[in-house]
Amino acid sequence: MSSQKRALGSFLILATFLASSLARSQSNEIDVDVELVLAVDASRSMQSFEQKIQRDGYVAALRQKDVVRAIREGVHGRVAITYVEWAGSTMQRVIVPWMIVDGADTAERFASLLSEPIPSTQSRTSISGAIDFGSSLFDDNGFRGLRRVIDVSGDGANNNGRSVLEAREQATAKGITINGLPLMTRGDFYSDWAVEDLDVYYTNCVIGGPGAFMIPVNSWDQFPEAVRRKLVLELAGNIPEMHKVNYRMSDKSPVLLAQNKGNYDCMSGERIWQRRMQDWEVR
Repeated sequence: MSSQKRALGSFLILATFLASSLARSQSNEIDVDVELVLAVDASRSMQSFEQKIQRDGYVAALRQKDVVRAIREGVHGRVAITYVEWAGSTMQRVIVPWMIVDGADTAERFASLLSEPIPSTQSRTSISGAIDFGSSLFDDNGFRGLRRVIDVSGDGANNNGRSVLEAREQATAKGITINGLPLMTRGDFYSDWAVEDLDVYYTNCVIGGPGAFMIPVNSWDQFPEAVRRKLVLELAGNIPEMHKVNYRMSDKSPVLLAQNKGNYDCMSGERIWQRRMQDWEVR
């Protein structure tokens, strides 16, 4: 009797395995270590040379050996990446569609696609729109990642579309991690529109989810190195270990984990926009 039970148990295990394998094969999804959405600011505050610096920074980072090494050393040895530019709540455009990067050749192919002409900038800044759009890109994209990450870079606070907190909450509820690259590089022309502590804003209002972090950029000469380090951390997936040793690019560009301050105003970008619009009406 016990031998029959053991045989039945073995059969059930085998049947379960075969059913799982069949479902897996029928899904046609490719296993990757990370599904990564690079969401890059293309709002009107970003001048053409700044947009070029952003593109060139990602191109250079993807050609770095340590970035390729981080990809190759993953469980599957491959990642899926897409590059998106965003501005207002209804303005998001995919510059490079989802692509598997599994070594130097595919990384170079992705980088070469970023050398295409840069489209014109658009008005307003909707981080919430970027997060919502980025979240939708994971749906039926043909990949099954161990992690799903939206990487938001931008030079201002949310001032258009729904609340960034609502967008973040909905994305993180799906298990998506949101990392940030706040660009505190604005010139005097846009100073009246700027949130002075954009790094604190990103830490409290934008980034979230498992292992979320951000790297502030205080000058454009820091950007290429910040992108390189950010990609290595995201692709390697060992953020907590990096923070245990307080790993830094420089004293001015720390890697910061997500942390919330209960009294921080995450509507500051919207308030600045409203105040400026009222000033223009008075004039």
